[in-house]
Amino acid sequence: MPTEEELFASVDALLEEEPQLPPPAERARLREAAGITQARLAQAMKSTPQTVKNWENGRAEPRPPRLQAYQRLLEGWAAKYPRAEAASPPSAPAPQEPTAAPEHPAGPESAAAPDTKRPPEPASRSAPPSRPARERPVAPDTAAPAADTSCRHGPLAVLDGDGLAYGAQGIVLECPATTIPELVEWTLAESGLGAPRLHRAGRDSDPLIVLTASAAVALGLPERLEGHEARRTLRLPDDHPVVKQLTKARWKLTKRGFGPWARVYRPASEGRRQCVQLAILSWDALDPRAWPGAADLEPARLADALGLYAARVITPRGSTAVTGLELMTALRPPTRAVRDAGSGAWVSGRNPGSLGTEPVDPAPPEAPTGHPVAQGWEGGFLDEEVYQWVRGVDLLSDAECLLPFAVGLDINTAFLAAAARLAVGLSGPEHVTRPVFDKKVPGCWYVDLSHIDLDPRLPSPFTPTGERPEGPAWYATPTVAYAQELGYEVRPAEAYLRRESGAYLDPWHDRLKAAYLDTLADLGVTRDLTDTAYLAAMERHRHTDPALAMVLTAIKATVKGGIGKLRERPQGRHHRDGERWPALQRPTWRPDIRAAVISRARVNMHRKMLRTAEATGLYPLAVLSDCVVYPSPGDSPLDFLPRTAAGKPLPGSFRLGPSPGLCKVEGVAQLAWAVDLMEQGYNPARHIKDGVDAVLDEGE
Repeated sequence: MPTEEELFASVDALLEEEPQLPPPAERARLREAAGITQARLAQAMKSTPQTVKNWENGRAEPRPPRLQAYQRLLEGWAAKYPRAEAASPPSAPAPQEPTAAPEHPAGPESAAAPDTKRPPEPASRSAPPSRPARERPVAPDTAAPAADTSCRHGPLAVLDGDGLAYGAQGIVLECPATTIPELVEWTLAESGLGAPRLHRAGRDSDPLIVLTASAAVALGLPERLEGHEARRTLRLPDDHPVVKQLTKARWKLTKRGFGPWARVYRPASEGRRQCVQLAILSWDALDPRAWPGAADLEPARLADALGLYAARVITPRGSTAVTGLELMTALRPPTRAVRDAGSGAWVSGRNPGSLGTEPVDPAPPEAPTGHPVAQGWEGGFLDEEVYQWVRGVDLLSDAECLLPFAVGLDINTAFLAAAARLAVGLSGPEHVTRPVFDKKVPGCWYVDLSHIDLDPRLPSPFTPTGERPEGPAWYATPTVAYAQELGYEVRPAEAYLRRESGAYLDPWHDRLKAAYLDTLADLGVTRDLTDTAYLAAMERHRHTDPALAMVLTAIKATVKGGIGKLRERPQGRHHRDGERWPALQRPTWRPDIRAAVISRARVNMHRKMLRTAEATGLYPLAVLSDCVVYPSPGDSPLDFLPRTAAGKPLPGSFRLGPSPGLCKVEGVAQLAWAVDLMEQGYNPARHIKDGVDAVLDEGE
């Protein structure tokens, strides 16, 4: 028997041990249950989002004094949000019908997605499988939880005409289906395809089957869709045999019908969704502008690329614009399970920080002219758009004209950088007369900024044309805040303000930023490179791996498209002003949020141009959205970008690097070429990427 002294010594040793933290997955669950982003937690812990991410995926552990603070926080959250046992609360009411991809994004995704860095290279597929399913073990950082086998084969598969379904990371399945209904049944019952939710209050992703041209034909579909409409609007007619087969088998299609992206479903049963997404490659489901080269990839390689995108972003839901918008909802589900104070039962309640379940009409100045609330409105409209500005040739100095080169700088994912920690409205607009401006309150303000006199060699930060305002106008909060930052007094006459606000886009920003940087790193562009090495890596990164480069393009298109989708306009030729259109029925139709992001991106650009001018005396020739063109003594941005006395990039000015908000080279040309374009009324920022071979077309 141990002595009393021995037992006391053992107990004392336990007391001296460092605090014990819950498993990494539980840390992430508790943070998400509290509605806190990794970025916000990092700020509270005086750390970085990447460090918090490492704590939650088990790659690192906090050290004192953060260890004790982190344990205290987790214990507090654990008391408020205990893990559900056998009878877990519902995450949200299951929809009876999945929504159509282009106009009505489907409901939020469900279950926290693991942090994914670099999946292993796919196994060789030189020989066909000899049994119904052949797979290489999935890497731990991309696999679903061990207890859940419904997603064991990853989020999607690419099906060829021989009945082989290629999944990510070397998985190959034999699909016996000969019709679309059989394919849907096999996908739901046997394939093991799907992806876990991105938020514990959301829903799992529906499995995606991508059909090659040969697979489409083998399943009774036409190889191409023909018609006079735009390719994305083409659909199979209702009397097509495949549509009839689905109807006979009691499967339904969304209101968008059977097009390049089709959703086949049955109403949810016992809270379980029964829905499969189909993407037909030969019907241009993967737009070459967002997925360049997808049509040229072998099924196995395409599956790897799409699987990587799904792991780092989300399973594709249609266009990258639709996917970007649905990612917002997946990361901020509108509802979550809460305890009813009276009955103690679990009920669906508003998820803090989300946009809720009901659409909100914009204020009249925030709306497009065709919107019902804009009918009869004569008070002016918000014009927060990206820059399209060219400096007058008469404002070029002799010294500038003697410089040999024009260098275009491109801001990396400018909209994504602008979305970081941006407070946006979560409620409807409230009209206020003669308000006191508050930069913390999102909304639109009617204020006169025409008295602000700035250097004409820079574009005005208050208008997308870069011209000085001519009188009072409506502006989003970041634009008015910048006028105040420049030292000018602002006195709004009226405003439409949103009293409930929050950083709604923060999880969206964090996930897409990580996806962008991780994919760039896979292509050899890392954040630890010197400026010279970074420029060299950017020159060759597109040629390192075409499939990875395609994923990078898709991630960037997801950012831009998602922001643009917040103000989706009517589709088709039959819309009449004053009529509502389908996109208005979603809570994520929020033109005010789009305006705030673009306003901040434009202000960020102007701030950098102003700081560069103050430090170097150099002024831009032209700006187009996130590209700015400068005259330069050399053919590299290192020849003119300002540096400190210590040789470091000047804070606040343009800086080279892969992170969102930093810069890369868009193109280099002779200065004489750029000036010639300016004299002809063209914008060299639009054409510098292609240089002298550019097609001079200023259209969208």
